[in-house]
Amino acid sequence: MRVRNKPWAKDEMAEHREYVVLEPTELKGKWQAEFNNDAPIRLEVGTGKGQFIIEMARQHPEANFIGLELQDSVLVMALEKVLEYENIPNLRFVLGNAKELDQYFEKGEISQLYLNFSDPWPKSRHEKRRLTFKTFLDQYKHVLKDDGLLQFKTDNQGLFEYSLTSMSQYGMDFLEISLDLHHSKIEGNVQTEYEEKFSKRGSRINYMLATFK
Repeated sequence: MRVRNKPWAKDEMAEHREYVVLEPTELKGKWQAEFNNDAPIRLEVGTGKGQFIIEMARQHPEANFIGLELQDSVLVMALEKVLEYENIPNLRFVLGNAKELDQYFEKGEISQLYLNFSDPWPKSRHEKRRLTFKTFLDQYKHVLKDDGLLQFKTDNQGLFEYSLTSMSQYGMDFLEISLDLHHSKIEGNVQTEYEEKFSKRGSRINYMLATFK
């Protein structure tokens, strides 16, 4: 996602610590205390403008939700969106890098992880940047519970096929796969901004639900 730099972004996020965690390493192993409950924690890697994770938190008060985003100029847009609501106590945003999840979360601290419309990085030399490359899968396996779930959505057929292969070679099990999510029997789908835009144009949404062995 290309966005204009917002030099004021970190200052605004610092003013809303009720939602934004700027130093996630300090909460490693203590996330349930941050939420002040013992509910399961679900994590979105690459939360973008926040529509998905905000709506998930609103629909599922029985769980805690964390949206991880690398770019502060993007994350501040998600913050501004959540501030439009009165209060969503089971939601936090983290400014951080998916390569460092094991620095932010204790082993098995996350119950479900979401990857939504990640950058496909189509050139072969950029394979290691894809969020379903094996080094990222190592991170997800570490932070997920033994029975934790990984949900993945993309409109990019090449990335989807690559991810199926990468996850299969890693030894993951696929619980659900759809090449056209919006015309499948899979229920409870919450759309991202990107998903709404491209599905209206007729793009098929690929979906998988997987787990680590």
